[in-house]
Amino acid sequence: MKCTRCKEPAEVKLRAHNSAFCRACFLFFFQRRVGRAIEHEKMFDRSSRILVAVSGGKDSLALWDVLASEGYQTVGFHLALGIGGYSQRSRERCESFAEKHGLELSVHALADEGLAIPEIVSATRRPACSACGTIKRHYFDAAALELGCDVIATGHNLDDEAARLLGNVLHWQTEYLARQKPVIQPRHEKFVRKVKPLYLTSEFETATYAFMKRIEYVVEECPNAIGASQLDYKAVLDRLENTSPGTKVGFVRDFVVRGSRAFEAPATERADTGGTCSGCGMPAFGTLCSFCSLRAEVDRKLALRTRPVSPAVTE
Repeated sequence: MKCTRCKEPAEVKLRAHNSAFCRACFLFFFQRRVGRAIEHEKMFDRSSRILVAVSGGKDSLALWDVLASEGYQTVGFHLALGIGGYSQRSRERCESFAEKHGLELSVHALADEGLAIPEIVSATRRPACSACGTIKRHYFDAAALELGCDVIATGHNLDDEAARLLGNVLHWQTEYLARQKPVIQPRHEKFVRKVKPLYLTSEFETATYAFMKRIEYVVEECPNAIGASQLDYKAVLDRLENTSPGTKVGFVRDFVVRGSRAFEAPATERADTGGTCSGCGMPAFGTLCSFCSLRAEVDRKLALRTRPVSPAVTE
């Protein structure tokens, strides 16, 4: 098998692209593909300061590596979720990568505020992924504001986006379908643009890139992801991709180009987040934002657990 680009012996085959590459040409292909996504969707430019949300996994670290290699202004942000050894290893991978490449990294630990994910789940009985999503959105937005960033870049890859799209279509989650785009524009002055430069780059490709660039990352899945519907959707799409290579990229790309418009509300109907949360000062629809509402629920239920029980009165 020869490299499609230079005809030297190939190391990796990409069936979805009907191509094979040697190591040097694959790295070029990967970086150019990410670069083209950034340019085509007008995600950001050289003057932008980019907050890269890094989890310690292959996707976010590969994205950070590409952006740093291309000379973009980046600052990594890692939210330590307090999920035992998994979170500790994730934080170490982010810190090691930043130190090795001389990059700026900001770390925020939820445990320092008594908000570790296991404690939240135990107190509220909410699904871990739901609570985690609420917390991440809040801290990413707050970090971008605090660190003076113009855009938040996440490592969501093609497999993530295809699985999410399939789930949203199966359940006709029209509100979510309207926002399933590689670029989400802010609706408040305290928010910044959110982008997904890897939205057309597969998980296999990011894993290959990380391996070839010798990026050390957390291989294990988040323990809370076990049993998540997202994994079932990924398995279904993997079977389709194996039978018909290119299914995932066509599904996501065509939805972004043609399908997403059908779910967009007219400009006159788009609601802005005009209020301010009385708890944290970030934008909110009501008195409290979703994060502060969650925090208040946790505090309330933990207080009930620790309240002393009055002795029974007997006659």
